[in-house]
Amino acid sequence: MPTIDDLLLDARERLQRLDPGEVADELAHGAVLVDIRPAAQRAVEGAAPGALVIERNVLEWRCDPASEARVAEAVDHDVRWIVLCSQGFTSSLAAAALQQLGLHRATDVVGGWEALRAVDVSGTA
Repeated sequence: MPTIDDLLLDARERLQRLDPGEVADELAHGAVLVDIRPAAQRAVEGAAPGALVIERNVLEWRCDPASEARVAEAVDHDVRWIVLCSQGFTSSLAAAALQQLGLHRATDVVGGWEALRAVDVSGTA
């Protein structure tokens, strides 16, 4: 039987994960940063500036361009979704799920929000 560690490894093998310092450049080139943390967690840890908040339980419906529940940013299958969670674990599984929907450019951030908040918008610590 596979473990959660197996699932995580499988998900990450399909992703081209971003270092926190790469996120600003991706956003400047049209990527969409999606914060999937629950409201209570965002309240404690702080908001990710410029991120579109889509909690994990509805992520696929909001990002799928074929879904009636999609967000305005879900214009086609070529959107560069950058999924963000607290530490970069749940986001890896979520980005892999988006890839299963044909959103092959979806990825996440190594270290999640904890790592990203240590990097300013210019990409320097």
